[in-house]
Amino acid sequence: MKKTLFLLFIIYYSLFTSLNAASVEASVNTTEVVNGNPVQLRIKVMGGSAAFPSINEINGTRVISAGTSTRSFTSITSSGMKNESSTVKKYIFTPEQDMTIPAYIVNVSGTNYKTKPIHIKVVQSKAPTAHNNGKFSFDMKSDKDSVFVGESFVTTIYMSVSDTMKDIQISDYVAPTASGLFIKEIAGQKEYQNGGYTVIEKKYVMTTKKEGNFTISSAMAKLGQPDWTRQDIFGRPNMKWMRIVSNTLDIEVKAQAVDTDLVGVFTLDKKLDNRSVKANKPVNLTVTINGTGNLEDFEFPKYEIDGVTIYSDEAKVESHIENDVLVGTYSKSFAFISEDDFSIPARSITMYNPQTKETKSLEIPKYEVSIVGKKVAKNIPSSSNIQTKITQSKKSKEVLVEKKVEVKSIAWWMLALAVALGMLLMYFLQVMLRRIKKGDKSYKESDALKVLYAHISEGKEVEEMVRKLYAKKNGDKSIKIDKKELKEMMNRF
Repeated sequence: MKKTLFLLFIIYYSLFTSLNAASVEASVNTTEVVNGNPVQLRIKVMGGSAAFPSINEINGTRVISAGTSTRSFTSITSSGMKNESSTVKKYIFTPEQDMTIPAYIVNVSGTNYKTKPIHIKVVQSKAPTAHNNGKFSFDMKSDKDSVFVGESFVTTIYMSVSDTMKDIQISDYVAPTASGLFIKEIAGQKEYQNGGYTVIEKKYVMTTKKEGNFTISSAMAKLGQPDWTRQDIFGRPNMKWMRIVSNTLDIEVKAQAVDTDLVGVFTLDKKLDNRSVKANKPVNLTVTINGTGNLEDFEFPKYEIDGVTIYSDEAKVESHIENDVLVGTYSKSFAFISEDDFSIPARSITMYNPQTKETKSLEIPKYEVSIVGKKVAKNIPSSSNIQTKITQSKKSKEVLVEKKVEVKSIAWWMLALAVALGMLLMYFLQVMLRRIKKGDKSYKESDALKVLYAHISEGKEVEEMVRKLYAKKNGDKSIKIDKKELKEMMNRF
């Protein structure tokens, strides 16, 4: 039986294996680079034999080739299994000013493909001067110290370590926190060289929730240096760890003159796909908000229309930093289904601009939707004007209907596909079960500390647990940790 299943799988694989259409894509490791640091350009080719361009310089900047790598793999698609291959060519250069990487032509199996231009911005490091005898520094800076309720600002952690300190390790990093503030880490920390130091930057977007004066707590970490006076049996040095703590920050939060839905500078785009549809066919409305400011906790007002069924998806929110300013996009779609004509009511979203101190409205107009081919009630004459003759049969007859079942032959390749998918499903189920069993293990206190610290503002019990974990980690043997309570908290987050 196993041999038969394996044979069917091989037959299926060989029949449905094919090459994907070729594609070419250019990308960089960063579009914003600190002056004096390199940028890596990657040109990736999917499928076919590629002839890459010879790139010796980009806008006058010397380019170094960093080699070529090739990878082959198999993917499962709706049309079967596909054999795919990718080739990546890397180029490294150090821009001294803003520039645009031009489009390049790559020939793949006789066909030319063109990449898209990429803009590179060169910035200066804002990392503070290192202290602690010039060996390292650990600082936190904010782009604002006074904001309005609902306004967002960017806080940056700078960790600078002198290049004279060799084989340094950093661990047990704990992010800053503050009650009364919504905090989100911007994905992708930045690491670069600056004036004989290795600098690590981590950025956070912080949004104020209420009026008052707030303190952002210190970020914390451990800095490890190799201790060559103590070595293991393999001659490796032990690490000498030192706890490092950043400064705190005070933030003043002022009340707005008028409460608004959003704080920042935004534009609104709306799109209704149809104003006339057949009965019970959906009309789709998509609302997109773009601009500078926080959109993470914004909720679009619901639609409620009598006689209309309304569906909506989960809002999609994306945020990133551009020139130390938070840029966000909010998108939400609605589907309206009805048998009769209806109106989609207008919506107004208020916005406060903290720079100009002006309040504006983002408007979504009222839409009239007509239903084509809707049901029309027929006029039925009064029963008094109609003579009816009802004849009842003495006995009701039972009518037997012979059911005919048409059996279609199943193609052999469909059977092979079903067998292959069944085998893959069994494999994934086994993997999931193993992972679930592993998840039942207790959490390490060091790992729990990292996870819970990020949620310290979400409850007094979380804050108390973090304090206990820290005290125990720092050598307080009198501290007792409730393992059950710790596991419940970890599972929650």
